[in-house]
Amino acid sequence: MSLRLPPLASLRLFEAAARHASFKQAAEELGLTPSAVSHGIDTLETWLGAPLFDRSGRAVTLTAAGEDLLPYVSEGLSMIATGAHRVSPLLGARRIRVSVAPTFARRWLVPRLGRFRGRHPEIDLHVDTSHRQAVFPLDGVDLAIRMGPAPWPSARSELLFREALQPVAHPDLAARLSRREGRIDWARAPLIHVATVENDWAAWFAAAASATGEALPPPGRGLHVDTVDLALEAAAQGLGVALARLPLCADALSAPAPPSPAPAAPAPSSPASPVLSPLAGCPPVPVRTGYWALLPSGHEPRREIAAFLRWLKGEAAPFMT
Repeated sequence: MSLRLPPLASLRLFEAAARHASFKQAAEELGLTPSAVSHGIDTLETWLGAPLFDRSGRAVTLTAAGEDLLPYVSEGLSMIATGAHRVSPLLGARRIRVSVAPTFARRWLVPRLGRFRGRHPEIDLHVDTSHRQAVFPLDGVDLAIRMGPAPWPSARSELLFREALQPVAHPDLAARLSRREGRIDWARAPLIHVATVENDWAAWFAAAASATGEALPPPGRGLHVDTVDLALEAAAQGLGVALARLPLCADALSAPAPPSPAPAAPAPSSPASPVLSPLAGCPPVPVRTGYWALLPSGHEPRREIAAFLRWLKGEAAPFMT
């Protein structure tokens, strides 16, 4: 008996719109207009004879029928994508698509990729640094690397390493902030905050309080930026004290410099130059967040992906403590 299937293209639109809770974001992901997404979902709703989204507010939300349908559609599309990648000589054979955050890619992954290329020159590696959420395997991503405190419930999660937070500054600023007893005058320290990890300073002060005896400066004071890289660059320009995430940012640090007799204004520097010094008497503080390699759950990865994962874990092994 032949199966009576709904319009398959409309199912893809429905899955993306449900995942984003937005026709606009689904359209951006699929390279369509919001109107095209809306019309496609109208077609599916007409075929089913049931509304799938509540469009009464600015955001779209799933109806009860939409909630019931979504897991079947997600699983079905996932199985189709997985099967296509397994049998097609064009879709993924000797090709790996890895989704990573830009800072991780620039500061940790790319400097090590030469060793992977040396071992596996036959594998075509694609590195995607967009901020979109990786959904396996619907968007063609084979492996993702993400920061978080715990394993992802919807994916196979392999911990690469945990992080530690280290206060850093340009050596001249660090010298001006140092007291004679080797402690930092936090009352005069301009802090650099990163919007995506805005609780980092509170976490560092709370964990280091017993060692430093310092109270947390007024919350929110200082410079605010939106990426870790920009925070380190601002610190390298002498604009304040940043928190380096170790081991990710270890390459940006130099040994603590002795105070100069008359500290001058720091000269401009390149982002890759190790011109940042850890602040004296400020230990790195371990935190719960870490970097995880994420893969689709439920089946064994292709041998190319397995080879990349083995290499990745081998590179990360020295940082596992």
